[in-house]
Amino acid sequence: MPTETLPDYRITARNTSKQSENLIHDDATARRYGFAGALVPGVTVYAYLTQPLVATFGTAWLERGTATVRFVKPILEGNAVVVSGSVSDRKPSGLTLSLTARVDGGEECAVMSATLPAGLPTPVNLLAYRETPCPDTRPPVSRDVLLAIKDLGTPVTRYDEALAREFLDKVDDALPIYQGTDGRVHPAYYLDQANKALRGNVQLGPWIHASSTVRHLGRAGVGDTLHTRGRIRSLYEKKGREFVELDLVVVSGDKPRPIAHILHTAIYRLPAPSA
Repeated sequence: MPTETLPDYRITARNTSKQSENLIHDDATARRYGFAGALVPGVTVYAYLTQPLVATFGTAWLERGTATVRFVKPILEGNAVVVSGSVSDRKPSGLTLSLTARVDGGEECAVMSATLPAGLPTPVNLLAYRETPCPDTRPPVSRDVLLAIKDLGTPVTRYDEALAREFLDKVDDALPIYQGTDGRVHPAYYLDQANKALRGNVQLGPWIHASSTVRHLGRAGVGDTLHTRGRIRSLYEKKGREFVELDLVVVSGDKPRPIAHILHTAIYRLPAPSA
């Protein structure tokens, strides 16, 4: 099959979390942990990766597409980022696509595999995801604390016009599909809420968004109220880094309607920095 390429997307990266309590987005702290500077958030990098997909496939990918993204190397503020992608497989069941985000010089920093299924998405069982309030006081994160959590506290956010404009400005995405009262929720905002599900339940030190797998399950637009229900799926250690994987469903409406299913992986504890 001849290679079908998507249009390249070029953007200058911005650290959109300079004021975050996650100090991995602070220059001085990030350098203490061995990085060249503050990390551009994974949510922002994911937003860059989705731009060619949505520009090409629009609502079809937003409502039933999937993506698995891994953040391989840090992107720093001011880096010139090029997102390139192509259709790697085309079958009656749908399309498979591969995308990469590279910085100037060609270094690969994030990789994404995406699909556009021909049929409707496989539904989730909402009974397996309970809604519960976020804790008033967040305990300091530890393996024991995470093991004790049965159901994560549920972030609830109304994605109104003001919030949509603020988020779109942060990630520098001007696609018309997200604009105005009829605009769609930006897919990177689901990962923003996944991060909120983690930090809303435990008090974290510097931490890193490592990867996510997302399945879009339906339409979400400006004016919808999003509830991010979830639980902890797994905990593991690799090279001295402690990982947590969250299993989350984003729902909307008084009669909960599933919007997205997310497996969200973060390094919640980094090895102690060198003196």
